[in-house]
Amino acid sequence: MHMNHDCCPYPMMPNVPYIPPQAMPIDPNAIMNSIEPLVLYGMQEAQVTGVHHAMREVAYIAYLMGKGYDDQTARMIVESWEVNEAFPMG
Repeated sequence: MHMNHDCCPYPMMPNVPYIPPQAMPIDPNAIMNSIEPLVLYGMQEAQVTGVHHAMREVAYIAYLMGKGYDDQTARMIVESWEVNEAFPMG
């Protein structure tokens, strides 16, 4: 990650534009309602695959959801990355 000191003091992800907080209307209830099913899925997944795997899976799904994929499509994409119930790190 790099620091983009021109717009903000926070670490930025490459190729992701910075949107100042005041430009984004934030509805905490909408955020929590859209993410809660993913949290519950991750908790169930952790019981089967372990916490580390489940945390990665939920993070990958949440990232794709942030990129505009619906939760089911994001989950199918992430599931397709698994090899023998593990994510190859490479």
